[in-house]
Amino acid sequence: MRKSILTLALLAVCMLVNAQENKYEKYFKNVPFPMKAFCEPQFPKNEVSLKDFGAVGDGQSLCTEAFEKAVDALTKKGGGRLIVPEGVWLTGPIVLKSNINLHIKEGAIILFSPDEKLYPIVETSFEGLDTRRTQSPLTARNAENIAITGRGVIDGNGRWWRPLKKQKVTESQWKEMTSGGGVFKRDDLWYPSESYLEGEKTAQMNVPRGQLSEEQWLNIRKFLRPVMISLVGCKNVLLKDVIFQNSPAWNIHPLMCENLIVDNILAKNPSYAQNGDAIDVESCKNVLIVNSKFDAGDDGICVKSGKDADGRRRGRPTENMIVDGCTVFAGHGGFVVGSEMSGGVNNILVQNCQFLGTDVGLRFKSCRGRGGVVKNIYIKNIAMTDIKSDAIIFNLFYGGKSVIEMNASGEKVNNIQPMPVDETTPEFRDIHIKDVVCQGAGRAMLFNGLPEKPIDGIDLKDITIYASQDAEFYNCKGVKKDNVKVIVRK
Repeated sequence: MRKSILTLALLAVCMLVNAQENKYEKYFKNVPFPMKAFCEPQFPKNEVSLKDFGAVGDGQSLCTEAFEKAVDALTKKGGGRLIVPEGVWLTGPIVLKSNINLHIKEGAIILFSPDEKLYPIVETSFEGLDTRRTQSPLTARNAENIAITGRGVIDGNGRWWRPLKKQKVTESQWKEMTSGGGVFKRDDLWYPSESYLEGEKTAQMNVPRGQLSEEQWLNIRKFLRPVMISLVGCKNVLLKDVIFQNSPAWNIHPLMCENLIVDNILAKNPSYAQNGDAIDVESCKNVLIVNSKFDAGDDGICVKSGKDADGRRRGRPTENMIVDGCTVFAGHGGFVVGSEMSGGVNNILVQNCQFLGTDVGLRFKSCRGRGGVVKNIYIKNIAMTDIKSDAIIFNLFYGGKSVIEMNASGEKVNNIQPMPVDETTPEFRDIHIKDVVCQGAGRAMLFNGLPEKPIDGIDLKDITIYASQDAEFYNCKGVKKDNVKVIVRK
């Protein structure tokens, strides 16, 4: 009862804020699909400091218990702001609850411990599949009105979790990063532990398959590296001003959330970070990502909705999403849809963004077996420079490799015999891309659809691409080109 009353009170506050001024209102104007404006979550005036609960910000003292006590104390008061002051706060996993604003002050770093024994193995979803992983460093599940704000840093200490490929680092980095233990699968591939290598033997695309005993799960704990920020089934969420970096796997993963605002954050991972996506929005509704920067070892801004049968069974698309005024510095793709899109993706607006040095600019990927429909995507006012492969790509034969890796391996475009169309056949249609300038790409565009379900209804307008290779189109129909210029420069 108390929670219901508090939720209604906060809703009333939000309505009052909307009546006065919603600073995000401007982003919802002239959106090309029905989408109601929503405001950032509001919090009670209560405040506590992490220091009040015995935490020491020396980078050595473990603060896990202090974070738990601080969250519980605020919850008993009805919520409010948990202030993390200046210092380095070493901790195990943090669990946010409803009506909590985790406020990290400038000069403060939350540093998650690399000790995997601190992170229990939990039921979750990873790469679109229902599975088990170690608990994420920062988690909220089925919470309402939560925020992570401030000008501080959240650091996942990811180097102690991730494998490392020699070709992705310098010789000095390789020597330094592999000198502290771990095992070599090959001379050019290092794992942080023997248990990681054991876990890989059980896995398909990073997710263990088959029936494992509890002992087997525990024995591969290091392999079960988690996403850093896991927000599952949450409503009214704000991420603002914070630096999120160095995650064990994906950096930020909102899953089945509603009314999510991401504003002025920096999400970054080293270029060598395996599965180091910056942000993966999965099966979420009503999402606003603005004024933010992403610098990743994998995809930058990525949209997903579950994988194969698990994703179709969930049946929750990502829908009603606006991305405005964002920059992606590096990674496999600037704005990406898929490949886990089995629940569908629709009503997406991406505008006023720049991609600098990414492998691909606009990346759409899937494969047979996924199912799902991607439609009603609107992309405009995009600037790109130094794109390593394709400025725009639709690849319905995605096999788990980046485009750079695929090209280096000599893999060719697949134009094979059609298969029967059923629920496992992915569909991409009604996608509108205009006002794009790309100064430098390997290939201008690649459309590589399925012969049984061609890419359909793609509008390309006012696009200029300077590239080393011309555009290529396979298994697509209804592609309209209006003032599309490709200038090939050898």
